Amino acid sequence: MEPTIVDRPAQPYVSITARVPMARLGEVVPPLNGEVFGWLATRGIDPAGPALWKYNVIDMAGELELEAGVAVATPVDGDDRVKSGVLPAGRYVVGRYRGHPDGLEGATGALLAWASERGLSFDVSDAGGEERWAARLEEYLTDPDEEPDMDKWETDLAFKLA
Repeated sequence: MEPTIVDRPAQPYVSITARVPMARLGEVVPPLNGEVFGWLATRGIDPAGPALWKYNVIDMAGELELEAGVAVATPVDGDDRVKSGVLPAGRYVVGRYRGHPDGLEGATGALLAWASERGLSFDVSDAGGEERWAARLEEYLTDPDEEPDMDKWETDLAFKLA
């Protein structure tokens, strides 16, 4: 994975937010993506991108707050469960990881180290004692129905710079 810096426009999306310990991430969050895609389908709205996870708060020893969602072409009204939002425009560090999702933690560490070595800082604020990220994304480019071999999956990591 060789990260690059790219400018991204603002992007509307819909998602379901969850707070979950790291140990339960793979069990709790993937079904939420399916729920979001189903929610869009019942409303006749096409996704404008792949499934994504937006990490809002990272607390590896406690709970993570993240959103399971997907980009949409234009803003849509959410409801009590599915929320509408906009990924902020700006400069992002982006790296493409190829391999089993179990390797994403290591890939994330490599991306963070790459940015640190270059003196880059991320758009992170302190909110109530938690580090809150403006946009720390995993974008799942591979459709599991088309490629069941998880070792062949591709995931973009995209973290907004300050």
